[in-house]
Amino acid sequence: MIFEKTKLDGVWVVKPELKGDERGFFFRNFAKEEFAKNGIDYTIVHINRSFNKTKGTLRGFHYQEAPKAEDKLIQCFRGSVYDVVIDLRKNSQTYGKCESLTLSAEEKNMVLVPKGCANAFLTLEDDCELQYLVTEGYSPEHERGLRWSDPFLGVTWPLATPVVISEKDANWPLVDRANPPVVEL
Repeated sequence: MIFEKTKLDGVWVVKPELKGDERGFFFRNFAKEEFAKNGIDYTIVHINRSFNKTKGTLRGFHYQEAPKAEDKLIQCFRGSVYDVVIDLRKNSQTYGKCESLTLSAEEKNMVLVPKGCANAFLTLEDDCELQYLVTEGYSPEHERGLRWSDPFLGVTWPLATPVVISEKDANWPLVDRANPPVVEL
């Protein structure tokens, strides 16, 4: 596995090392020891899948607060998505900054979203399927979100408006600039 740091502290792009021959290919999707070699303590608690029928589907921004904060390792198995991570960690040197990248079935790349960061994605084609390896179970009372279009976040999306978005994601509150969100871990 190849681990590439991003400009956000603790956010990694993880790329598989394909072993191919005439049969096809094989690669390791997760290896606890390889994460540990990069200083990442990662214990999978849940494995979740997301299927999105329509190009332009937006999910997020989502995160969970302590004590149910979670790390997420996200990979796109079918199609491609534009993924955005925003750092909300108190005292982080990259607080308020975002990292965006394309996750695709073709590239087989993953993004590691650490506790205290919010994540969202927009599908770039029909029939996208993603998998999340998470370190904490879902807790509705600890779930939080940010509105995808909040000017405070400064995200430039590939589409001006999502084609499909849940009512909840469309209506997360705008950031109170006098009291912006901060996640304490």
